[in-house]
Amino acid sequence: MTFLGGAAAAWPLAARAQQAAMPVIGFLSSRSPEDSTHLIPAFATGLAEGGYTEGQNLAIEFRWARGRYDLLPAMAAELVSRRVAVLTAVGGEPSALAAKRATSIIPIVFGIGGDPVRLGLVQSFSRPGGNATGVTLLTNLMEPKRLGLLRDLVPGVPIVGVLLNPNFAQASVQLQQIEDAARSINQRIVVAKASTDEELEAAFAALTREGIGGLLVTADPYFDTRREQIVGLASRQRVPAIYQFREYAVAGGLMSYGVSITDAYRSYGVYAAKILNGAKPTELPVLQPTKFETVINLKTAKALGVKISDNMLSLADEVIE
Repeated sequence: MTFLGGAAAAWPLAARAQQAAMPVIGFLSSRSPEDSTHLIPAFATGLAEGGYTEGQNLAIEFRWARGRYDLLPAMAAELVSRRVAVLTAVGGEPSALAAKRATSIIPIVFGIGGDPVRLGLVQSFSRPGGNATGVTLLTNLMEPKRLGLLRDLVPGVPIVGVLLNPNFAQASVQLQQIEDAARSINQRIVVAKASTDEELEAAFAALTREGIGGLLVTADPYFDTRREQIVGLASRQRVPAIYQFREYAVAGGLMSYGVSITDAYRSYGVYAAKILNGAKPTELPVLQPTKFETVINLKTAKALGVKISDNMLSLADEVIE
């Protein structure tokens, strides 16, 4: 510590002044750094496109809730108290809502999975108004599509399980959409709720007792932080499951349907850089994905004894063997 202090004192005054003048981005996430190791480089790429590099002309203050949504308000308030230039609130609705409640002045770039107008984050997609804009991945609205894909994957199963986090801001919307979709195709579903590690274990045990033939894991940042655990539980219970992001299929999940989350994080960086360069959030429309990808893990299918039809394989954007 003495050495570092002495070295700092020896820095040229101009260098220390330049460091002090660096803009600071507050990075608030519902997720964890461990499940986001591939996402931060994508965020950095977006910043670099706007002329910013961490450690050179930009500093970033990271705050990770690790799926503990109750921690986000205090984290957001702390970043606001540090007077960050931009508050990037990602990992779904919980961080975006916490950021919006913490400040009406500091520009916010959010990353969510649902409708930002319905949530009160913006006035409209094209003219956000206020101090927030960002990206919606629409992943929370894709549950009916995932249910249909799961049925195509394992046709004729009498019961499909649904894993839902009741503490997630979009849980009621997700459940309503799933129930409506299930009724339209005459599919019986059983819902298990979990928001802690202990509840995850109990939820899988309950679903197994119900004799489910397939599992829909709903889009939720807490589940993302427990990706390995959830994929492992599905594997041990030998349950074919569908998830929201490619990362689940790479980790051994059977199938995923959603957007490229790395593309989204690059967009967060692009928007943050635009704001640092003088753009106002109200001038930046909320971005929406134009491409959704289906990923199938054939190795997992073979281990589960699931036969993937040629038609399903032809529809897949990526097949992991």
